[in-house]
Amino acid sequence: MDQCRHTLEQHNWNIEAAVQDRLNEQEGVPSVFNPPPSRPLQVNTADHRIYSYVVSRPQPRGLLGWGYYLIMLPFRFTYYTILDIFRFALRFIRPDPRSRVTDPVGDIVSFMHSFEEKYGRAHPVFYQGTYSQALNDAKRELRFLLVYLHGDDHQDSDEFCRNTLCAPEVISLINTRMLFWACSTNKPEGYRVSQALRENTYPFLAMIMLKDRRMTVVGRLEGLIQPDDLINQLTFIMDANQTYLVSERLEREERNQTQVLRQQQDEAYLASLRADQEKERKKREERERKRRKEEEVQQQKLAEERRRRNLQEEKERKLECLPPEPSPDDPESVKIIFKLPNDSRVERRFHFSQSLTVIHDFLFSLKESPEKFQIEANFPRRVLPCIPSEEWPNPPTLQEAGLSHTEVLFVQDLTDE
Repeated sequence: MDQCRHTLEQHNWNIEAAVQDRLNEQEGVPSVFNPPPSRPLQVNTADHRIYSYVVSRPQPRGLLGWGYYLIMLPFRFTYYTILDIFRFALRFIRPDPRSRVTDPVGDIVSFMHSFEEKYGRAHPVFYQGTYSQALNDAKRELRFLLVYLHGDDHQDSDEFCRNTLCAPEVISLINTRMLFWACSTNKPEGYRVSQALRENTYPFLAMIMLKDRRMTVVGRLEGLIQPDDLINQLTFIMDANQTYLVSERLEREERNQTQVLRQQQDEAYLASLRADQEKERKKREERERKRRKEEEVQQQKLAEERRRRNLQEEKERKLECLPPEPSPDDPESVKIIFKLPNDSRVERRFHFSQSLTVIHDFLFSLKESPEKFQIEANFPRRVLPCIPSEEWPNPPTLQEAGLSHTEVLFVQDLTDE
C-alpha cells in the first residue's frame, strides 16, 4: 500500500498515468522519475523536408488601428530591446538557472498543475514524463509525438491554450492519434527542449516521428492558429508522413520475424548440438564401461592365475612336507583308500601315530583333489577333524580318531560352499 500510495503521489493521483508508467517499467523502459540520461535521444531538426506553417499576427485595420500600432511601436521596441539587453547582461553575472535540469518530471508536473488551474481539466492528455522518455515511447510504439512549448510571457499563449488547445475536436484528434508532450520554456526541462528545437515564436508546436530510423521533426507550427486550421495542419502532416511509419512497421516486423527465425535456428542448432553431445557422452560412457569391464576381466584373469599359481605352489609345498609312506609290513601302518568326488580312487598308507592333518595334506597335494574339502568316514558316519578348529585345536592322530588298519574314506567337495 505504501508503494502504491507513493507511485500515485508521484503522478498527482492520476491512476492512468501511474499504470502506464509501471507498465513501461515492466517492459524494460526506465521510469519517468529516473534521472535523465547523460546523452538524451537525439532529434533530427535539419531535414530540409520539414513542413513549416507560421501564422503571422493580423495587420492593423483602419486609421485607428494603424495609429495605435504606430504609437505603441516605439514603446514595444524600447521595452523588448531593454529587456533583451538586461537578460544578456544578466547571463554574465548569473548563468541562466534554466540551463541546469535537476527535476525534469517536477517541471512537467508543475506545468500541468498551472495549466489546469488556469484553463481547466479539459485538455489533451499530457505525457507525464521527460522529453527523452516521450521520444523513446514514440519511437518504440511508432507513433507521432506532438511537442508544445508554452511561452508564459507571450501575448498569444493564453488565447491559444484557451480557445485552440482545449477545443474538443483538437483534444479528440490529439488523444486518438498521437502522444502529446508539453512544458513551459520558463522551466529547465522546457528550456532545454526549446534550445534543441529552436522555435522562433509562440505558440510553438513540433511534430516528431521515426523517419529513416531517426527521430525527426517533420512539422513545425508557429503562431496563433485556430482549432480548425490546427486540425487540418496536423492531419496534413500525419497523412504526408504516414508512409514512413508504415514502412518502419513493416521493416520492424521483418526484423522481428528474422530475429524469431534466427532464434528458432539457434535453438534448433543448440538442440542438435546437445543431442550430438549427449550421443558422444553416451559413447564415451559406453567405451569407458567396456574398458572398465575389460580391465575387470583382465584383473580377474590375473587374480585367477595368481590364485592357481599360489595353489600349485602350496600343493607342492604340502607334498614336500609329507612324511614317508610306511611299508606294508609295518604293524602300525594304516591302509586308507580315498574316494574322490570325481569317482576316482587313491590309496596310501599312514602311521597310526600320525595326525589327521597328514591325511588332509596328502589329499590337498593331489592334482585331482578339490581346493576345499572335508573327509568323512562311514562306520560310524562322521567328519574327521583334519584341520585345527575351536573344537579340535590340535587334530587327533589316526589311532585317536578310531581308524582301523584298513579304511575307506570319502572326500566331499566344499569349493562351492
